[in-house]
Amino acid sequence: MNNALYGLVLALQFLTRIPLPIVCPWNAATCRWALRCYPLVGLLIGALLAGLAMLGQGLPSPLLALALLSLWVALSGGLHLDGVMDIADALGSNAPLERRWAIMKDSQVGSFAILALVFLLAWKGALILALLEAGASPWLWLMLPALSRFGALLLLRLAPLARREGLAWTWRQHLARRDLGLALLPLLPFFGFVPGGAWLLGALCVFLFLYGLAMVRAFTGINGDIVGAAIEGGELWVLLSAWSWWWFATA
Repeated sequence: MNNALYGLVLALQFLTRIPLPIVCPWNAATCRWALRCYPLVGLLIGALLAGLAMLGQGLPSPLLALALLSLWVALSGGLHLDGVMDIADALGSNAPLERRWAIMKDSQVGSFAILALVFLLAWKGALILALLEAGASPWLWLMLPALSRFGALLLLRLAPLARREGLAWTWRQHLARRDLGLALLPLLPFFGFVPGGAWLLGALCVFLFLYGLAMVRAFTGINGDIVGAAIEGGELWVLLSAWSWWWFATA
């Protein structure tokens, strides 16, 4: 049980900016539990988003959408946005493979990174607004971050790694298929509460397949930045899928 609690704390410390001044042991057991807790961390983020969505129902929809987007970014500290920006700069360079890797590791931000960040946040904000105006269920905000973090685990487990080094390689050593099942388990009840929940999971799997193929083609495999960017991309794709489901269901 201690390993499970330590794993949850490690996952919270890694994936969020929620202050938890607890020193946790880093070993195979706690690392494995941390991975299993990725969707639980997503549920916590989603619970805060759902709470804000309900408390802010009296606000104009654009202001509430901006508040939700701001909280969403603040909770993760922009951790995954950094991966999106690194990939955008690397791909935008049209450079050879080794140069793309060097650009991805460079801490400097280029124009492609800024464009990717602006358009990603703009699309997320617009889709949040559209879902608010469509009267989307509060359960949706609870489930979205959890689904995207489960998607990151799927990608990490199933896609080939580009190099046997770095954080993605370290995490991968402790992630088995059984862990994917345990990670998905807390999400199963929500498929009964979220209209179109199964459709959202299927749409996420399609995104991960196409995204994984694109990243393997561009970089010969995945790394930590690519996995982190999958969380942001997965959230955007699931937002779009949720809006499309609500649009067709209410049309």
